[in-house]
Amino acid sequence: MPGHRPDRFTKAAASGADVVVLDLEDAVAPEQKASAREHVRSWLETGHPAVVRINGPGTPWFDDDLTAITGQATAIMVPKAEDPAVLASIGAPVIPLIETALGVVRAVEVCAAENVVRPAFGSIDLATQLGVDHRSHTALHHARSALVLAAAATGRAAPIDGVTTALDDPAVLQADLAHAIELGFTGKLCIHPRQVGPVHEACTPTAAEISWAEGVLASVGDGSVGVHNGQMVDRPVILRAQAILARAREETVS
Repeated sequence: MPGHRPDRFTKAAASGADVVVLDLEDAVAPEQKASAREHVRSWLETGHPAVVRINGPGTPWFDDDLTAITGQATAIMVPKAEDPAVLASIGAPVIPLIETALGVVRAVEVCAAENVVRPAFGSIDLATQLGVDHRSHTALHHARSALVLAAAATGRAAPIDGVTTALDDPAVLQADLAHAIELGFTGKLCIHPRQVGPVHEACTPTAAEISWAEGVLASVGDGSVGVHNGQMVDRPVILRAQAILARAREETVS
């Protein structure tokens, strides 16, 4: 949600999204940066939870953004995340937005910064730098997989996929979700309230997946090996089943 549009903050909070992201970066023109920062600071001070996407390191607004919202935002989303030392210096939970070639190459180091919660993927900016279509699954396949591997390697939560810019074509959103989930993403950045419901539905384990996971765990009982539907069940399969059921419980609670 653009930081200079406080009239839309309440609508965003009521959208059903897991968290609202208030933006001080790309959605805000330079002449509106200061006022947007104050709108966001005021919203946070009244007790509303939100992630804040600040302006990136090296910009004239980075330090002022941090001063205004550190300690109040649920987490700070840092754009153009490339330097783990910069992330580690921020005194708050961080969501690095990895959206440059260098950020992808350094994804493991970026995710390893102590205060990183989970990475997010900036598909549009990366595609622009690479000279490819941001809508192409093939062109950005490697970058997406690199983020999934980096998050897993550093023990972080799975990545959040980038935005789908098509607002009037549900099939495009569904295709983007299916691709990202297949690669290992478990969340997605939304740019309109109408995207929230489909994203929740796609990221929630299906009834078939839940049934499979419950069957797997039942097959092993108190042991560590079993057989379910003719397939051997050992520790990696058990861990996958447990993860599916944990995600299902999270969606039920939210």
